[in-house]
Amino acid sequence: MKEREITALETALGYCFRRRGVIEQALTHSSQAREREAQQAVESKYKVNDNEQLEFLGDAILALVTSEELFHRFPQFREGELSKLRAHVVSERHLIRVAQRLELGHYLRLGRGEEKSGGRSKTAILVDALEAILAAIYLDGGMEPAREFIVREILTPELERMEREGGAMPMTDFKSALQETLQGLGMPQPSYVLVQEAGPEHSKTFTVEVHLNTKNGEGRAEFVGRAQGSTKKTAEQDAARQLLSYLASRPQSAGARLARGSRSADR
Repeated sequence: MKEREITALETALGYCFRRRGVIEQALTHSSQAREREAQQAVESKYKVNDNEQLEFLGDAILALVTSEELFHRFPQFREGELSKLRAHVVSERHLIRVAQRLELGHYLRLGRGEEKSGGRSKTAILVDALEAILAAIYLDGGMEPAREFIVREILTPELERMEREGGAMPMTDFKSALQETLQGLGMPQPSYVLVQEAGPEHSKTFTVEVHLNTKNGEGRAEFVGRAQGSTKKTAEQDAARQLLSYLASRPQSAGARLARGSRSADR
């Protein structure tokens, strides 16, 4: 690949590769690898690496990161709901939209036959390349940049889209779930505070905090969740999700246990 093409791809991916060979392999389809090997047939051991092994690794990384993120974001979901949501996020139907948005077809290294048959726009080839790129990021920079890429480019935009459009996946109203949870614990309702509004009118970003209030309403909040979103509603829902995760992870307080015991005695 030409230097300017690699630079353009890195800009689109939001990641700069230290080893150019790994990203070039991620973009090399088997059709070109076999074609180049045939051209060097006189050298029986000549081998050109394609992206098939990287695609295998990237698929596993995508599943792991997606599973972990969904596990933490949706603590109230049952196993079946989490599996259904993960299946959607890692599906070919969704990943092809990500690959097209990143314009990966422009950077593919294809054999002449695949080029003539429209390989740059084929769903399977584009999705495989996307997963190979995930592996390339992981091999070049480790799990953290791979996780950041998945969350930024694959997971979060789709969850936000589903919430805006009322998708069929099991998306919970976290604010309502939080209200019910706090009622069940005998705790006061949270406070939502808009702390920042930035950006132009057509592309604003809202930052919202949710405060877990003390029982008597005095003193500092026990926990503050903070989230950003393209709408106040989205930010509030994500902040409520954080507070739900916090409640699920903390030891039960004596007050909450007494509250439950009192309700049980009244029955």
